[in-house]
Amino acid sequence: MIPDWVLGAMRARLAAALAPPRGHYRPLRVEGAAAGWLDERRAVRLSSMPDVFAVGDEEVSFAPGLDDSPARTRALDRVARALATEGMLTAWRDERYAVAPAFEAPPWFELERAAARFFGVHTYAAHVNGLVRRDGEIAMWIARRSPTKSIDPDRLDNLVAGGIAAGQSVAATVVKEAWEEAGIAAASAAHAREAGTVRICREQPDGLQRETIFVHDLWLSADFVPAGQDGEVAGYRLLPLSAVGPLIANTNGPDVVTADAALVMLDCLLRHGAIAPDAPDHAALDALRQPLDPFSPAAEA
Repeated sequence: MIPDWVLGAMRARLAAALAPPRGHYRPLRVEGAAAGWLDERRAVRLSSMPDVFAVGDEEVSFAPGLDDSPARTRALDRVARALATEGMLTAWRDERYAVAPAFEAPPWFELERAAARFFGVHTYAAHVNGLVRRDGEIAMWIARRSPTKSIDPDRLDNLVAGGIAAGQSVAATVVKEAWEEAGIAAASAAHAREAGTVRICREQPDGLQRETIFVHDLWLSADFVPAGQDGEVAGYRLLPLSAVGPLIANTNGPDVVTADAALVMLDCLLRHGAIAPDAPDHAALDALRQPLDPFSPAAEA
């Protein structure tokens, strides 16, 4: 079991890293629903694009004529490229997210991945805990992100993690990312077990991150050694679950876990009993997995 003092440090670190947004945001309305949320600075920037947006005091909507998904997608592609040129986005991915009323529903539009947080749209990702049974306990493979990554460079991460692009399923994303990030063949990646979801809703320098992560466990053989294929991973380590807790709690130095991965790791520790059910911080840590989204339809109503 992980000591209580480590659990308290984990709770403090994650509560700060995953704190809910506190600023004022305007909804980006599509068909009467909020497809995204923009802070004041970003809404003002869009007000200079009247051919694409109608920006009011309380909400942002699309200009007349942009009344279907293809038209909105084409317009947003132009907008995203302009914002990227101005340095208002993270590194261009040349990959789109589908923005829809619900996961896998027909999209309102598709949006360049680098612009997702700028517009505060709801995104989806798939993460995989690479697990090994070793010496009577469970160990977890942890990856280190490349120092050239545009987001969270050189930080520790789940063995496999990636955003779900438009037109891709959860399963296809797991297979794709497992090969690219760890050299896991498709036949092996297909054995990843779905383990539920965790959610994130927080302010970031590049906008608003609102994401649902589909969590998976993949049991790997004791002799497996990951090997990245796309240059986005700088290295790996295999640690017992008892050593993962202190990593989640860490906030300084070279061994800081990304907030996203830390939440997925916490979920794994809770599910596999590494955190005692009667531990003082168990309930608070458990609540971090499904925070209230102040921008959800239910909250907005």
